[in-house]
Amino acid sequence: LFQASLLPYLVYLWFLSRPAARTPAAASFGARLLLAFVFATIPAGIAAKTRFGDILANVDVLHGTSESLLTFSNFLFAFGFAAAVSRGA
Repeated sequence: LFQASLLPYLVYLWFLSRPAARTPAAASFGARLLLAFVFATIPAGIAAKTRFGDILANVDVLHGTSESLLTFSNFLFAFGFAAAVSRGA
């Protein structure tokens, strides 16, 4: 499923980066940071399985760290658009 969703998301990021989209910088960065979350969960999941013998969702320190990256990227995305709306852009 990950492989199938990567290409459409990259196309989405490309469209966000177009000047005509007028995407706020913070929102654009947040959308790109989501890729860091996705790629960080892969080694975290492997580490959870090999080091702790469990899935990522059950290893709190790894899962919490991964989810904090997701939360931060979502915050930037929402903050960027909220700031643009409040400016009337």
